[in-house]
Amino acid sequence: MSTQNPGQPQRLKKSLKLFDVYALATGTTLSAGFFLLPGIAAMNVGPAITLSYLIAVLPLIPATFSIVELTTAMPKAGGVYYFLDRSMGPLLGTVGGIGTWLALVLKVAFALIGMGVYIGLFVPNLPIIPVAIAIAIAIGVLNLFGADTSGKFQIFLVVVLLLILVGFMGTGIPEIKLSHFSGYFDAGSGSIISTAAMVYISYVGITKVASLSEEVENPERNLPLGIFLALGTAILVYGIGTAVMVGVIPMDKFAGDLSPVATVAGSIFGKAGIIAVSVAALLAFISVANAGTMSASRYPLAMSRDFMMPSMFRKLSKNGMPLNAIIVTVASVVLILLLLDTSKIVKIASAFQLLMFSFVCIAVIVMRESKIDSYDPGYRSPLYPWMQIFGVLSSLWLLSNMSIWTKIFTVVMFVIGIVWYKFYVRNKVVRSGAIYHIFEKLGQSRSEGLDRELRGILKEKDLRKDDPFDQLVARSHVIDVSAEISFEDIVERVSTLFAHFVPESYDNLYRQFFEGTVVGVTPVAHGAALPHSRVAGLGQMEMVMVRSKSGVHIKINNPATDKEEEQTLYAIFFLLSPLDNPTQHVRMLAQVARQIENENFMDDWTIAEDEQQLKESLLHNERFHSIYIRKNTPTEQLIGKPLSAINMPQGSLVALIRRGEQTIIPRGSTIIQENDRITVIGEPSSMKEIHKKYIS
Repeated sequence: MSTQNPGQPQRLKKSLKLFDVYALATGTTLSAGFFLLPGIAAMNVGPAITLSYLIAVLPLIPATFSIVELTTAMPKAGGVYYFLDRSMGPLLGTVGGIGTWLALVLKVAFALIGMGVYIGLFVPNLPIIPVAIAIAIAIGVLNLFGADTSGKFQIFLVVVLLLILVGFMGTGIPEIKLSHFSGYFDAGSGSIISTAAMVYISYVGITKVASLSEEVENPERNLPLGIFLALGTAILVYGIGTAVMVGVIPMDKFAGDLSPVATVAGSIFGKAGIIAVSVAALLAFISVANAGTMSASRYPLAMSRDFMMPSMFRKLSKNGMPLNAIIVTVASVVLILLLLDTSKIVKIASAFQLLMFSFVCIAVIVMRESKIDSYDPGYRSPLYPWMQIFGVLSSLWLLSNMSIWTKIFTVVMFVIGIVWYKFYVRNKVVRSGAIYHIFEKLGQSRSEGLDRELRGILKEKDLRKDDPFDQLVARSHVIDVSAEISFEDIVERVSTLFAHFVPESYDNLYRQFFEGTVVGVTPVAHGAALPHSRVAGLGQMEMVMVRSKSGVHIKINNPATDKEEEQTLYAIFFLLSPLDNPTQHVRMLAQVARQIENENFMDDWTIAEDEQQLKESLLHNERFHSIYIRKNTPTEQLIGKPLSAINMPQGSLVALIRRGEQTIIPRGSTIIQENDRITVIGEPSSMKEIHKKYIS
């Protein structure tokens, strides 16, 4: 039986960049909602469909903010499943994972069927089901080649689609007849709102890219930016596009038209216009199918990692793709195409999506109120918690305006999820969500496993721009021990040193460092330990680095096994941080841990000849350079100059100067001498300039 986590599953390759995220988010949005639904919506609400489309996006905005926050805190495969599981526990995670996977599969099938309307404009008797199945299989094969391959394909689809849509809207705006908007509110507010609930499904694809977040480079930047750009694009296209449809086509022709975009293009450009927008429609439907297949296949993978689905879904192909998850997802699409009326089912599935969005908003509240230090999103939703409360209420409000069948489908999905949890998951998973941290405040319980898991996620993320890790290492104190020494003696020396310049007593420091390590609170692995604490009144982070060449033997309690183990430590990093920034404290610990896990670290640490080299072993290789000042080299020009007179590249600074056996803290008045060794830290771009100027 699994305990707190499923071990160390293979990670998916980070290959998706900003434009990939944008293309995937945009491509799951601009399909049926633009090319099919407007004519159907106009039957209910007339020219006010433009308002219905704008109202429909309102519940998505708080859900989008919430998903972006959760994704930048937990960039892992699985999206909504992962967020609900880690915030509110595996039961709701099971329901959300299975239901969202099925909704995505239905959306893919619907997109492939939707092509039939536009293909039928040119080949009326072509059987659409075999064509849709062939495209579904082709997309599945493409996905097996890797996220970067299917991402490039997605970019191509979306770029061509947007170019055609820009042309459609740009030429359509001058043709708008304002008289077509007469009687704008005649349908009444009830019809406008119920139509908004119907077309809401047009937008929901935007957030599905969250399930691919584990594969995104620099997720704290690229996910928020890509998703928000996609949301802005969708609002503009739906707002302007539906206004063009209403303004160009008389309402008696527009209402009920299943290819309104083609009708508008035909009235302006004739057959050439119909061909162009039909190509755009086909690209849109294929892009939804491609992005939907990518997103959906990550749900079985993520749930399998947590033992909530069979282990077969954890298998990755040689290209690092979830092989069986993709195969089963595509097979499910094919079965739905063969057996079900997708056009009806996908509409009722939108209610489940609304409910999941309301739960995602609640998940943000749970994660924030749990006060877990390692919950560290790179983007925080504005107007918390009112944004999330609005998201919950607006989603439920739209849900209440949907048909009885949509609500029945939602109940059925809940029942399926609960049954799967009871008979498959419950006996395999022992895990609780962040909500138990809230219960802990009430004296009930707490989930320690989640905190450890989030700290593990932090090790996979990059530091933030304002994290002073390199500066912390540069000014840290070093204790280098050659003789045998006990851990107690090391803690005593470090606590005495810290007590001279931090606002904390020796006794408190000693107790926190020693007890935290022995009981297993301190991370200990790879021959290194990270004792740490936060101190009230401390102005900045401080660190003491200890090297023991002979090794320090210590007995600790392993929290994973609850057994005493003996460890030999060669590197110990004592970190103190101010109280007011707990997440930065955790990020710094995670960065030290990440460097320790580097396969070259312990070798570099062991052979380091002096304090400066010890510090350099902990720095990013691409974020520092050691410059040796020698005559007859490019560095000769620095000899005899004060640091203030040296024109260093922007974003870099001299952190250390080694002069003989002495380490000098650099100041503007420090004169550079021959045979000095200078450590420069800064941005990778600055380091490249330093290398080019003084080293190469």
